[in-house]
Amino acid sequence: MSEKESTDSIIDRILKRGERAEALGADDTHSHGDYDGDQQDLSDRAALRRVKGLSTELEDISEVEYRQLLMERVLLIGLWGQNTLLDAENSLRELAALSETAGSEVLDGLLQRRVKPDPATYLGKGKAEELRLLVVETGADTVIADTELAPSQRRNLEDVVKVKVIDRTAVILDIFAQHAKSREGKAQVELAQLQYLLPRLRGWGESMSRQAGGQAAGGVGMGSRGPGETKIELDRRRINTRIQKLRKQIEEMKPARDAKRWQRTKNQTPAVAIAGYTNAGKSSLLNRITKAGVLVENSLFATLDPTVRQAQTEDGRDYTLADTVGFVRNLPHQLVEAFRSTFEEISAADLIVHVIDASHPDPASQIATVREVTSEVDAAKIDELVVFNKVDLVDEATRFELLDLEPNSLFVSARTGEGIEELLAEIAKRIPSPDVRVKALVPYDKGALISKVHLHGRLISSEHVEAGTIIEALVKPDLAAEFKPYLQGS
Repeated sequence: MSEKESTDSIIDRILKRGERAEALGADDTHSHGDYDGDQQDLSDRAALRRVKGLSTELEDISEVEYRQLLMERVLLIGLWGQNTLLDAENSLRELAALSETAGSEVLDGLLQRRVKPDPATYLGKGKAEELRLLVVETGADTVIADTELAPSQRRNLEDVVKVKVIDRTAVILDIFAQHAKSREGKAQVELAQLQYLLPRLRGWGESMSRQAGGQAAGGVGMGSRGPGETKIELDRRRINTRIQKLRKQIEEMKPARDAKRWQRTKNQTPAVAIAGYTNAGKSSLLNRITKAGVLVENSLFATLDPTVRQAQTEDGRDYTLADTVGFVRNLPHQLVEAFRSTFEEISAADLIVHVIDASHPDPASQIATVREVTSEVDAAKIDELVVFNKVDLVDEATRFELLDLEPNSLFVSARTGEGIEELLAEIAKRIPSPDVRVKALVPYDKGALISKVHLHGRLISSEHVEAGTIIEALVKPDLAAEFKPYLQGS
């Protein structure tokens, strides 16, 4: 098979709905249970869905349809060089899923074999011309590259194909912009978008000049009059001003989140963060364990705002479970920076439950991506529990392969409940446990100390006597210090 036939067959596979759905983990497998709550956010999100071939004439459409947007028709482009052909296929399939999540219709694509992108147009000159002909043939209005394009590459490729060219980063930012719900989430997304936009402003010559520059206004004379602040410079200055304002807003929101985290730390409540690739089933898992009612959707980046819920071990110890934003390969650096306060839920955790989609065709690359991002947010040293979710969708042979990939992992299904009890038992075993043994006679007017034992320690025995309550318990060191005046000999 020739190289062209090989890349064409990959594009054909990616364009098949069933094959492309694997990038999302499977077809629509999210049947909602009682533990998922009423899922009211789903109707709000669906009301803004883009639809194929929708008329824009007001008299032809209903009020509900008017809220929907016409789908963009896109072509995908990618390179196959340093990585394997399978890596290139999985990456482009994921880009197709991202594009559809953002609200577009994927028409076709091109995959070129070359070690490095062309510095001018990303694709080589001949392939760029082939792309132009494909745009004309399919009637596409957007081209999406499976990487982050340099500003000059994007401009030059647009000049060749004569339609809008964007990259993977722009698609991810667009999805985040659609899904952001909280005030902090919206500010973080806007900050990331502006940081991405700043080096990509495109000017249109001296006609965009807005005012006299240099010392012309002072009447210094010939040779000193410049074109002044052009339109592009004015835009750049406004964007920089907005970036500073957004950073200040996000910084002002940070204390509220820190206060909640500090309260949990003060109460010595262990923290567990659920992290993983986008659409691995993190929110479904949180709902299954805590009935949190978090939005669950077979879609990339359905969750942007972290949700923290309280849970309890079988022996009565409290801990928190935090659902966090999903990761994806080549996650834009701007998003990691903008969402740093969100990722702090991971870096402040005592245990990371790393959720992986067992039905995904390439789980190894997902694991590597998540670990790369957790190291970026200073969470690489935190204890990690690997959990393969959606195991109801895989056979025994696949389970053995996954176990070979991660020997100490657990298999669960948030949908059917399989393995949830084993997961909870493993979390209970791994979270910090009280380890200082105390035996004390606590006066009846100091009953609050015994309440703290029930909340943050483990009561072994208690006996009521005339002078108070004799207790024996396992507690943490700082709580043990509070019992010092009442300690008894062993």
